[in-house]
Amino acid sequence: MPTWVYFLHPPRDDFAATMTDDEAAVFGDHFEHLSRLLADGVLILAGPTLGSTNTGLCIFDAPDESAARAVMESDPAIARGVVAGELREMRVSLLRGRD
Repeated sequence: MPTWVYFLHPPRDDFAATMTDDEAAVFGDHFEHLSRLLADGVLILAGPTLGSTNTGLCIFDAPDESAARAVMESDPAIARGVVAGELREMRVSLLRGRD
């Protein structure tokens, strides 16, 4: 099955440190959503980059671009317009524990 990555581009620098209460609530829903994807075996890994640019990333499996886009667009942080999403197909070339 193909592997996909979507990036969550924050609206400003230092986003993690400057989230409003409303943005933080959406990110609580985002975390719950990703936890369900992990439990369902869809999500491989997720997390933000650290420092002043807090780009998030989610790596997951989906059969095709349409299904991958549906996964990305169902993320509450993207669906509610808190961050912008960017989807790309990827190839896992090396993986600890597999290679």
